[in-house]
Amino acid sequence: MDFINIFNNFKIDGTLIDYKANNVGHINSTFISKVDNNGKIEKYTHQKINTYVFTKPNEVMSNIDRVTTHIQSKVKGLKSEDNRCLKIIKTNTDQLLYCDDDNNYWRCYKFIDNVKTFQKVNNTKQAYLLGKAVATFQKQLSDFDGNSLFETIVDFHNMGFRYNQLEQAIEQNRVNRASKVKEEIDFLLANKDRGLMIFDLYKNGTLKSRVTHNDTKINNILFSEKEDEALCVIDLDTVMPGTILFDTGDMIRTATSTALEDEIDCSKMKCNIEYFKALIKGYLEIADKFISKVEKDLIVESGRNITQIMAVRFLTDYINGDIYYSTTHASHNIERCRTQIALMKDMDLKWDQLNNCIN
Repeated sequence: MDFINIFNNFKIDGTLIDYKANNVGHINSTFISKVDNNGKIEKYTHQKINTYVFTKPNEVMSNIDRVTTHIQSKVKGLKSEDNRCLKIIKTNTDQLLYCDDDNNYWRCYKFIDNVKTFQKVNNTKQAYLLGKAVATFQKQLSDFDGNSLFETIVDFHNMGFRYNQLEQAIEQNRVNRASKVKEEIDFLLANKDRGLMIFDLYKNGTLKSRVTHNDTKINNILFSEKEDEALCVIDLDTVMPGTILFDTGDMIRTATSTALEDEIDCSKMKCNIEYFKALIKGYLEIADKFISKVEKDLIVESGRNITQIMAVRFLTDYINGDIYYSTTHASHNIERCRTQIALMKDMDLKWDQLNNCIN
């Protein structure tokens, strides 16, 4: 890889003085460059898009360009304006992507400095700020036509599609694992109809089509250095049309889990009620201004729903022989599936408490 050549193909003023790989992400290859622009040091983020995951990189970048342009119009004039939205740096030929000689697609952003990130929610304050951040992102795009975006990963949250994959995996049973996980299969098949509800309401128009992020974990939020404000939502590769319940669901699933996704002892996996209360408080302070009654009524269900779709996907991959998710041992995917089922069951036990937080 000739990084200097890649760097030189973007509209960056100044002289490159240093660059290094950033290994935090798991999908795209990322490098941070440092530039001397007339004595001022500036940084840029360069990413090689993983075209195995994102097979249409031009559509991915078109979505990101349109969404960030819209958000930039909303944050203009605010304190720390430059830290509140990703800024795309175009190529010398005014394109969103540079394709190198090896047919790799590269993009460039202005690096957002002087911010903090967290890998998981550690306290109620962070949960509250996460809720506000997701709702703010949704509010900024509430007047944007989500249907005008490309669907970059088709059927990503289509529960019916995911159950078809599971049922096909069970029928084929290609590595003879289905008989080992009968309890998990029975539970998820028994919950199929409930799982289909949100996507069916979205497809029939009851739930409005909006812009969705589809990966609303706390590590995709940039916080102020004082940790008193969430500034920017990042990792916009999966931005596409959907119901905002996809995002409330993933936010709830990841923020309230009391154990890691691959925890072996499922008794450790609970829904943290205090984190949930703080999360929803922050979310509704902003979201109450734009969400519909039907969306609000389904917030708790969305958390269970996205947890369920992940359980289905993990179980499907386990039965298929671990062909999609990276694993470190033979039971890795079924361990992941079991923690998600445990989280669903704990949500059911606390259902009234969770709904009282909404109402």
